[in-house]
Amino acid sequence: MTDNYAKIVQDNLNKLYGNLPKDLAKNLPGEQNGKYFAFNAFGEKCLVEPEGITLGDEERSSVFGILISLYALNACPDICVPKPLKAFREFPDSMPYVGAFTTHTEHLLVPHVAKIEKAALTITEALNGEGAPAGTGGDFSFIVYPLPKIALCYIFYKADDDFPASVTCLYSNNAQLFLPVDGLADVGEYCSKKILELIE
Repeated sequence: MTDNYAKIVQDNLNKLYGNLPKDLAKNLPGEQNGKYFAFNAFGEKCLVEPEGITLGDEERSSVFGILISLYALNACPDICVPKPLKAFREFPDSMPYVGAFTTHTEHLLVPHVAKIEKAALTITEALNGEGAPAGTGGDFSFIVYPLPKIALCYIFYKADDDFPASVTCLYSNNAQLFLPVDGLADVGEYCSKKILELIE
């Protein structure tokens, strides 16, 4: 947590509450109690209020706080459209972030494919997920929801005699409606980090 992160989060919250949308709870979707909005994010209960964002048991003026505040700012009536799944590089203006996305979202998980397979049910339960659609490919796969309207499909290939293990992460088709592209890249990275937390 740094002062810069805290300032960005507070600036985003000031924008949000300066012109609070009347349908925000429905658009997140979440529950509203006065100026408080509650929903699940990254597998934990999230509380958005004018003075800050709480994720789980702690206030986070971090990348999580920035992503959640941006998600609230971009809330709209559209529903998540999971299919056809979309590679990160297919989103407009994603090219500057593709290398970092590949490294921090996909390659990050490669050494842990065997552990992730054993913990797949735990991971999907924690992240409001489900099995991937038939025909997704890979040796195993699943869909998770780090934010209520953004789905990520992780496709895992186990190592064999010919090829090393690999991981592919795809997005719900209209994920760009709910976050700017750099935010989508960060959602992938921090969802992968959450998966690593869950397998420990």
